[in-house]
Amino acid sequence: MNSLQLLKRYQSIRSYTEAIFSPLTIEDYVAQPILEVSPPKWSLGHTTWFFETFVLIPNAKGYQAHNPQYAFLFNSYYNNAGDRVKRHNRGDLTRPTVEEVYTYRKSVDEAMEQFLSHDITGTEKWIELLELGLQHEQQHQELFWTDLKYTFSLNPLDLKYADTLPFEDDYSNDKELEFISMDEGIYTIGYQGDGFCYDNELGVHKVFLHAYEIANRCVTNEEYQEFIEAGAYKDFNLWHDEAWKWVNEHNIKAPLYWEKRDGQWWHYTLRGMQAINPKELVKHISHYEAFAFAQWKGMRLPTEFEWEAAQNRLDWGKLWEHTGSAYLPYPNYEKAAGAVGEYNGKFMINQMVLRGASVISSPGHERYTYRNFFHPWMQWQYSGLRLAR
Repeated sequence: MNSLQLLKRYQSIRSYTEAIFSPLTIEDYVAQPILEVSPPKWSLGHTTWFFETFVLIPNAKGYQAHNPQYAFLFNSYYNNAGDRVKRHNRGDLTRPTVEEVYTYRKSVDEAMEQFLSHDITGTEKWIELLELGLQHEQQHQELFWTDLKYTFSLNPLDLKYADTLPFEDDYSNDKELEFISMDEGIYTIGYQGDGFCYDNELGVHKVFLHAYEIANRCVTNEEYQEFIEAGAYKDFNLWHDEAWKWVNEHNIKAPLYWEKRDGQWWHYTLRGMQAINPKELVKHISHYEAFAFAQWKGMRLPTEFEWEAAQNRLDWGKLWEHTGSAYLPYPNYEKAAGAVGEYNGKFMINQMVLRGASVISSPGHERYTYRNFFHPWMQWQYSGLRLAR
């Protein structure tokens, strides 16, 4: 890819971020209702800081940081890059103003455009960092949607992000549930292409899988409703011990955003409250709930290896799908040196793998070897489940 192509890719991805935020008011930019949800203003600053810190400062001759204090404000979790604001305090930052953060973003974009206008021959290392920055921004684009949805959902005024969305938020699947048979054998796992992938996808290796069957589609709202109405949220036999504790301590009765009104299930969407579509794929469920549903059906969740081995026979790309696999390194995994090495490796504990992509994943930011990961109680992502047996 030449410098002009890189520049166009950079501009396209950065512009999409700003398009996501265009319907917001100033008041929307600072709210942080829970630890996991970052305020929009902080996210805009953080994605900008990433390019400034890892691309411009080390590689652009003569570049000076826009504001040295922003490194403290907008660093997320990179210990190698210095100290930072605690995660739960991001919503306390009334300053810099939204206008100042956009000025920072524009300043860095102008510096990046100037930087990318030069010959890039022999600069493979910083090109790798640039691509990581672009992929990082696309990850945050998806988080922008989920964070905004969570924040808006708490407002009693039934807020709408917009009447129309750049993705299909209420997709449905009326296929008859069937199971695809997979033969016992040895399968190759891991990224094998020439394009970008994260380091947690590397370490191509063989796995032995017993014969299994995997569902041709994800579970629907109608099917999940049956689980609820059967009293599953009150049956401890279906749940892991810590999951049962979570259900009771947090009074969990349904997927996130679901609410029953006059005997009818509704859920919050970015277009406001909507009646549940029975054929829509159920989303915003935790790993705990996905596991319990599979138990209730007398089945299980596929492992991430079973999911990947069957990927060319599955419908996917609508939801992140829970698997039964803990997030662990592949054989021969190598963590990069410095701050970049903190991107994935240090999170390989106490988290579960999700596979696929979702309707809010940024265009071109999906591949079947992608390993997403979250703690098992988290519901705010566009996550669903597919059964296996």
